[in-house]
Amino acid sequence: MASEGRDRISKSAEDYLETIYVLSREKGYARVLEIARALNVRAPSVTQMLKKLRARGLVIYERYGVVRLTEEGMAIAMAILARHESLKSLLLALGVSEKTAEEDACAMEHVLHDESVQALKKIADFLTNAPAGLKCLRCIREGKHLCLSNK
Repeated sequence: MASEGRDRISKSAEDYLETIYVLSREKGYARVLEIARALNVRAPSVTQMLKKLRARGLVIYERYGVVRLTEEGMAIAMAILARHESLKSLLLALGVSEKTAEEDACAMEHVLHDESVQALKKIADFLTNAPAGLKCLRCIREGKHLCLSNK
């Protein structure tokens, strides 16, 4: 994540934290096989990453047990998910397909600076909350200056 002032963790570690957070929202924990399925990786890969995340104090995990995020792990996961949702919202508002918006938001959430994500979030909020008939939204989506041509 390109956030300033925090020890950087890898894109892969961010994906794991975000996935654990999403999986554990309902029941408070996740399991290795659930994480493996969600990330399309093998269980031994999950176990390896969980050991690294545990060493950094981001997860609570014992072999064959459940996985829970620590307070710090939860904060990072929530921040990553918020970035993801903001970026996906912008892409959807611009007319990008759901599948592409999901994939691209997942890629962008790891590389953009917080300042850039916040600026894009403002645009996403504007586009998402604007009245449906607003000409400027059509201008953006169609790439034309419709207001100048009175269309």
